[in-house]
Amino acid sequence: MLLTSELAGRCVRVLVGGQPRWGRRDGETIVLSDGVTVDEATATYLAPAEPSKVIAVHLAYRSRIEEYAARTPREPSYFMKPPSTLNGHRGEIRRPRGARFLNYEGELAVVVGRRMRGVPVEEALGHVAGYTCANDVGLHDFRHADRGSMLRVKGVDGFLPLGPELVPAAEFDPTRFTLRTIVNGAVVQEATAADLIWGVAYQLADLCRLITLEPGDVILTGTPANSRPMEPGDVVAVEIDGLGRLESAVVDWDVDLSGPGEQLEVSADTLHVALAIPEEEAERIARDGTGAP
Repeated sequence: MLLTSELAGRCVRVLVGGQPRWGRRDGETIVLSDGVTVDEATATYLAPAEPSKVIAVHLAYRSRIEEYAARTPREPSYFMKPPSTLNGHRGEIRRPRGARFLNYEGELAVVVGRRMRGVPVEEALGHVAGYTCANDVGLHDFRHADRGSMLRVKGVDGFLPLGPELVPAAEFDPTRFTLRTIVNGAVVQEATAADLIWGVAYQLADLCRLITLEPGDVILTGTPANSRPMEPGDVVAVEIDGLGRLESAVVDWDVDLSGPGEQLEVSADTLHVALAIPEEEAERIARDGTGAP
């Protein structure tokens, strides 16, 4: 992975001639590492990271726990997303045919800069290359199938837009930020770092006790309350002060998901998580077969 030390300041990753290239934004152009310029308005952005793995936390914001009327976990729990979920700024998020509960989740993403194994909390942030905006997309029509693993829910190709830039760690304070998710111009999620139960340093130190974090690995640090389904035609943005604005377009995906394995289903788990409906009410709606309130 090309880290920020090899380019001045903030880095972007774009597709040029069918090949991924690192560069930096300079007004209306993108200057590649070899000095070649690309028009920013027409550039095809890629995720500004090349991870061996992506690890995400289940619940980390107080507002989200309160929304679900859940008990605060004693410690964070995690799941993994395949690197094939990576998507770039201005990319498309595809909703499969027949699906109804494709949710946004605005998050702060951390990109590891130096190998981490057994790093204590007080030293963890010193191993970070940089930070960027993320949308941890989830297809909750598969919620009944995955439970905690989240592989079908969160692991579909393109379900992790990142960007637009990788901002060097020295230019961002992960203990002081405001995050917003915006759908078609309306703010739908908003939170500050103070809403996090476990900060970035704690999550990194917790993970690297048992899992070696390699340079380029991406850690998703959680989403606040009010994750809700997106619809084809929606334009979804994640903004974090100091990191910029990540935009994605939601489109229909005419794919046949029939065949072996679990199928799309509106379960009580789907309704509870995707719409933040109380569990008893979600179970009643699912039992009645109405599919939604």
